[in-house]
Parts: sequence; structure tokens; C-alpha cells
Amino acid sequence: MDDALLQWTVREAAPGAEVVEVRGLRDGGSPWLVTFASGEGVVVRSGSADDHALFATEAAALEVTSDHDAVPTPRLLAVSDRPAMIIERLPGKSRIPDTAPVARLRALGAAVVALQSIEVDGAVPALPRRTRPISGVDFAALRRAEPVRPLLAEAEQRVAAMPVPGPTTGLVHGDLWQGNALWDGHTLTGLVDWDCAGAGPAGVDLGSLRCDAALCYGPGAADHVLDGYREAAGRPADDPADDVAYWDTVAALSTPSDMGWFVDALHGQGRTDLTRALLVERRDAFLEAALAG
Repeated sequence: MDDALLQWTVREAAPGAEVVEVRGLRDGGSPWLVTFASGEGVVVRSGSADDHALFATEAAALEVTSDHDAVPTPRLLAVSDRPAMIIERLPGKSRIPDTAPVARLRALGAAVVALQSIEVDGAVPALPRRTRPISGVDFAALRRAEPVRPLLAEAEQRVAAMPVPGPTTGLVHGDLWQGNALWDGHTLTGLVDWDCAGAGPAGVDLGSLRCDAALCYGPGAADHVLDGYREAAGRPADDPADDVAYWDTVAALSTPSDMGWFVDALHGQGRTDLTRALLVERRDAFLEAALAG
């Protein structure tokens, strides 16, 4: 973190405070954890000129969730045109357990229902309509640049031939996986990294979480997410209105063909046991099940 950004952080978050530590939380860089002599701290995100839209989206998402206690998110403390933002430091850790944490997966499924209760469609320009996870990455273009994988090609054709199901007025996180959730034991203390947020169907986040669970623990773990979602929504266990197979397919297509940088992201959350080959195997099994459904 450069001096100008650090001085701005102190001025906005804790005027006159002594900084005792600045630690990069992702590969030694942004976001930064800035800790003061009092023991309190804040998280600072900084970006380049190309990141203004992403910062605007994250700021808008944090603002609309600030009045909703059912959705645990950090408070937005300050924003600069750099772009940069200061957000509240929340308790908890995001490291992913080695074995399936059933209570956590169910809680994440329930969180999708809470997000959908926040109506944003059309009201907040920085929160556009979303129809798939990680919308800023053109996964279809990445697939075209690589050798054809028949399973992914079939899935892409299936999705292209169908209309996007579900209402599109609720808030979606847009990149909801275990690495973007903070936990104190089995208590969800915060959802972070909102730069893919927008308005869209619950399936955008539900499929993303189910795919993540399948990648980390095998396809069967995805059902824990769905159980939590349906219990919170008051839906029957076999409700076809959730369009689970469609959204599972969309989520699987929102991964690199060879799992690419997802491997590093999962390793960064403590899951160094997950190899590229294993992730591809689990993603493909998850996708095959969705196409069969």
C-alpha cells in the first residue's frame, strides 16, 4: 500500500491513529488489512482506472444491504475516486474446511433467500441485471480459445436454447462461494467481495454455491446448499420452480474449461488438496448430473 492510500485510510477511518500493521490479504496486495494501535482495523480495497465500475457495484451493494440485518455484510466507510474503498473489518475467517461443513452449506443456501428479499431491479444503475455468476469474465470466449470439450459444448448449447428462468428483481451477490463468506464457528459473520453483484434470479447464487460445494466435496455436497435454501424459502423438497438443473449448468459453465485460476483461489482458502484434475472431474460430474436432470 502506498503512502497516499495509507494516509487517506487513516484520515477517513481513524484520524490521528497510529498504524501498526498493513497486510495484503490476497497475494500480498489488495484488499489490505490496516490495523491501528487500538487493535481495531479496517479493510481497504484499491484498484486501477479500469476498475471504477466494479467499485461502484460493490459500493452500491454494500449500501443496499446495510439496512438488512438478515444479510451480514461489512459497512462501507469511505470511497475515493482512485478508486479505493474502506470497509468494516468483520470477525471470522473464510478458510474452507477439508470435510463438508453441512451447517455452513445450509446457511449459505438460506442466505440466498435473504438476498432475494432485497428488491433492486432498475432502482440502482450500478447493480445491473445478472444471469450468471462472475459476469465480468467471458467464459464462452475462453472456451472458444481452447480445444473443444464436448460436455461443455453440449451444456452451452442447452443453455443458449432456453430462456432465463425466474424473477430478476432480487439482489444477487454474483460470486457467491465459500471463499467469499466469513465464519465464526458455524455462524455466518459476513459476505464479502460484492463487485459482481446485481439484480437477478436466486438461481445465479444458488447454482454458484452448489457448484462450489461440488468442487470442494463432491457432487453430493451440493444438496446441503439446496436444503438450506428450500427450508428458508418454505419450498417443498421437489419444487420444480427452482430450475436447479438449469442454474447448475450455468454455474458449471462459469468456470474455466481446465479450472484455471480456480485452483489457486481454492488453494488460497486452504484447500491445497484440490488438484486441477480433481476439480475438472468434479465439475464435469456436477454438470453431467445437471444435464441429466
